[in-house]
Amino acid sequence: MVYLTRVEHFNAAHKLYNESWSEEKNIEVFGKCANPNWHGHNYELFVTIKGEPHPETGFVFNAKTLGDLIKEVIVEQVDHRNLNMDVPFMKGKFTSAENFAIAIWNELKPHIEKEGALLHYIKLQETPRIYVEYYG
Repeated sequence: MVYLTRVEHFNAAHKLYNESWSEEKNIEVFGKCANPNWHGHNYELFVTIKGEPHPETGFVFNAKTLGDLIKEVIVEQVDHRNLNMDVPFMKGKFTSAENFAIAIWNELKPHIEKEGALLHYIKLQETPRIYVEYYG
């Protein structure tokens, strides 16, 4: 089994806020992330797929094709957008990094499997010191 990772970058805004809580509790739990005027991140998205190299190309998956797929399915939907308001696949979801990574997985998985590889994991880096990993 060979693993291939492609990294893409995008910027997006969001707000962490639980509507059923008071403003005080939201600030206590989420701090600056509960800012009523939103806040943004410079995200790094790592998409790792796995499979056996194709005998004719030596590729598990063409890296350029994978990059194009990630850009089309994810980056074009989220880059310079508000995750809470503008992104259909985040509609009705709490926009934590954890939930965002799961949603990205769900969007990419069928496209990658259609091309004959398996999605291994998503790493979503929100800041230089915070990231989440999701293995499905």
